[in-house]
Amino acid sequence: MRKKTIIAWKFRLINGLLWWRKKVMITVSSNAKEYISRLMSDHQAQPGAFVRVGVKSGGCSGLEYKLDFDTVEKEGDQVFEDKGVKVVVDMKSLLYLYGTELDYSGGLNGKGLTFNNPNASRTCSCGESFSV
Repeated sequence: MRKKTIIAWKFRLINGLLWWRKKVMITVSSNAKEYISRLMSDHQAQPGAFVRVGVKSGGCSGLEYKLDFDTVEKEGDQVFEDKGVKVVVDMKSLLYLYGTELDYSGGLNGKGLTFNNPNASRTCSCGESFSV
């Protein structure tokens, strides 16, 4: 059975005409794409490897982000692709991650992948946990 990619359609009324565009649920910044590509080559990721993103209980704000490389899609996984990066999310985590951008930060506060999550009402100072 072929997996389906969930895409939201954003509708807008402009000058009396109805316009729409596809909106991918999880996006990847250009910086994150470069960083992920570099990590995959440095760790000699298996062919067909993708980024698995999820949410679990924990952290100082109540929920923590999970981020791994994986090669096996599980039942109920939702698949997205942005800028050539395949991102897979389980359905439960998708509820918390809708509209999130995966970005790369190389600043003084630490470098690595960060989550720009519009659903987070509160985050901890390290950025690894959040609440909604």
